[in-house]
Amino acid sequence: MNVVCDTNILISGILFGGHARQILRLASQGVVANFISSEILHELEEVLIRPKFGLQFEQVLSLISLIRDSFELVVPSRSVNKILNDPDDNRILEAAFEANASFIISGDRHLLDLMEWEGTRVVTPAAFMKDIIGR
Repeated sequence: MNVVCDTNILISGILFGGHARQILRLASQGVVANFISSEILHELEEVLIRPKFGLQFEQVLSLISLIRDSFELVVPSRSVNKILNDPDDNRILEAAFEANASFIISGDRHLLDLMEWEGTRVVTPAAFMKDIIGR
């Protein structure tokens, strides 16, 4: 099953745990195939380097490297402009399209409000774990 995690899910999974971390574990175990693009990796790096997270630059680089090695990288062949209020969210849609993802996992209201986009369901981490994985 192909999934794309929004940046907020990646950050929650890396730093805080909960359902987001469980989803990252499922990806590392090969239960789901988690896809990412260079644009999402770049946004992740920009967010993790913020002082509020207290990470050193070397730690951020190590985390980005781990994600790059653990996820399947896609190069979007299509530009999307569906979400006007937060254009960065369109990078998630582009990656999901390229990955032929079954699910986008997000906590972002702009994405969740779509509910579904071109055959890809948009769900929260809790809904994904409960309704799809059954845990």
